[in-house]
Amino acid sequence: MNFIKNIFRLFWRLWFYAWVVGTIAVILPVLVILVSTDRFYKTYFKIAIAWGKTILFIMGFKAETIYEQKIDPNKSYMFIANHTSLIDIMLMFAVMKNPGVFVGKKELKKLPVFGYIFRKTSIMVDRSNPKSRKEVYDSARQKIKDGLSIVFYPEGLVPSEDVIMSEFKNGAFRLAIEHELEIVPMTFYDCKERLSWTFFSGGPGKLRVKVHKFIQTKGLALKDLPALKEKAYSIIYNELINDKAYMRCTNKAKNELQK
Repeated sequence: MNFIKNIFRLFWRLWFYAWVVGTIAVILPVLVILVSTDRFYKTYFKIAIAWGKTILFIMGFKAETIYEQKIDPNKSYMFIANHTSLIDIMLMFAVMKNPGVFVGKKELKKLPVFGYIFRKTSIMVDRSNPKSRKEVYDSARQKIKDGLSIVFYPEGLVPSEDVIMSEFKNGAFRLAIEHELEIVPMTFYDCKERLSWTFFSGGPGKLRVKVHKFIQTKGLALKDLPALKEKAYSIIYNELINDKAYMRCTNKAKNELQK
């Protein structure tokens, strides 16, 4: 039975990579034009949303979102979520309506095809380089002035599957305080189970998301950053530890490591 499942998963994974790379390659000439200037960014973002939703649909995923507070499509926010999977970006595109800029590690620009688009449309950071971190803040300030939102996965990495959630970095919260951006915490429950980094795992199904009540930053100072970060972390962490499906997947990974 496991052999048959793994054959399915092999072709299913290859189907995923083929669609991700293939769709970007097909529309690459259009994307090159759109990412050549900031004037076209919002048009690019609409295409990115359509791309993300298409990939989810083709792979048999269905996003189901619960909103504790409605997002105003005309405002700038700091969107944050836990990071567990290859499909976190597609799911974020499917949930958020506001044109936004992702902040991610510089290594992503090395990916074929996708890396070029990421480099032109996102804010890249080298966390080992203090100068790079300053450039991130400067770039983010300009994007916010342009009316865009910022998207962070504040763990800064995809933790191993046996980890519930890694510690949050400071960057997202520093920016939110400096620009008085409302923080929109999101919990992604099912990405780890549906398409984790373990090749022979996962499958189609629901991708549940909860958009939590926004965290206000107006009037906060940098001295409030640790408490703000802890509040955001606790909101998402408590959701994950109380979700049976997420914890079942995490505990399974722990058991595999212990064998």
